[in-house]
Amino acid sequence: MSNMQIHSSKKQNYYIGLMSGTSADGLDLALVTFDKDNKLNHHASYYQAYSKQTTAKIIALYRAENNNSNNNEIDRAFELDVELAQRFANAINAFLVQEQLVSDDIIAIGSHGQTIRHRPRAEFPFTLQIGCCQTLATLTNIRVIGQFRRKDMALGGQGAPLVPAFHQTIFSENFINENTSDKSTLANGSDVFVINIGGIANLTFLPATNKLPVIGYDTGTGNALMDDWFQLHNPNSNTHFDKNGDWAAKGKVNDDLLRQLLSDDFFQLAPPKSTGREYFHLSWLKKQLNHLKPITNQDVQATLTAFTAITIVNAIKQHSAKTTNTTKVYLCGGGAHNNTLKNQINQQLKSESESTSNKYELLLTNQKGIDGDQLEAVAFSWLAFAYDNKLLSSMPAVTGASKSCTLGTAYFP
Repeated sequence: MSNMQIHSSKKQNYYIGLMSGTSADGLDLALVTFDKDNKLNHHASYYQAYSKQTTAKIIALYRAENNNSNNNEIDRAFELDVELAQRFANAINAFLVQEQLVSDDIIAIGSHGQTIRHRPRAEFPFTLQIGCCQTLATLTNIRVIGQFRRKDMALGGQGAPLVPAFHQTIFSENFINENTSDKSTLANGSDVFVINIGGIANLTFLPATNKLPVIGYDTGTGNALMDDWFQLHNPNSNTHFDKNGDWAAKGKVNDDLLRQLLSDDFFQLAPPKSTGREYFHLSWLKKQLNHLKPITNQDVQATLTAFTAITIVNAIKQHSAKTTNTTKVYLCGGGAHNNTLKNQINQQLKSESESTSNKYELLLTNQKGIDGDQLEAVAFSWLAFAYDNKLLSSMPAVTGASKSCTLGTAYFP
């Protein structure tokens, strides 16, 4: 939470970005302005944790399981749609009080909403984010830009990941103009990867040369399986996750389980590709375990941590061009706080550096001035800004859509 005090007496054009991710542990808010050169300034942050009951309601809707006539999945989903919007509104109103602002100071809220189902490979692909934008606009008296994924999917894309266009504006170190024949400047640039480790992990590849396209996709599970397994076997823990990866560090990676996990068809798919907790979940994990000899709970956690690290590093290695002196890898999201996971990623990148001429530098997005826990909330403020300024905010090379577009839909108080 920021200590910065921002006073309404000096009018600025603020946007609020709102993100509720697949970990379903709470919502992040970011207060952002853009100057005349469209440069982003991140002023303040706010985090509101969900209660155990709210988290349970969200997670219960990720997958359609045990459906029967009494399940009322549609009723539960759309009651939660409004409940979350009310929670979002309460958090925003508290944020305004914290920052000594009023609703008229905010141009718009960029709201991702809460994904409860993402089916990009269905016969008729769809995605569903709840946290009713109209309710949010009405309760805050602020215009809301939301439903960012749907137009990309209407254009044949996967609607995910959404943030590579934003990552390009912040992290790219592309120093080469595509019309120049002078390649000597390549040595000044770096290939850059931005790895967001939320419930699901996603990658953005920003090549040093604009002769290569920006690439982005979901690499697989991030924290989701680790969190679910930890909660299952540590029900009395004060945290809902394996803090610092300490529990995993006490276990040993099981090679048979790791091979089983890595054999999933998702990892054979070429990008564009996206996934969610409706695919990588406890039932999926238990099915993998059924094929193996009994494994201790901590060894499973250690293996899940290695699984996340390996799938991320494999994706990085697949795209790294081997043409720059250093490849920069920025970590963000909750997984960046997991020391066991971070150390495994770093060790694997060091091993790759020793076997190639390319050196990898593991960094945090904080070193670019953006808190890694806030990066996605900041991104949705930028997506709202892009909507207002008719900027192209989708990337067909990332999602597979037929063309670029400006993402989002406006909802008025």
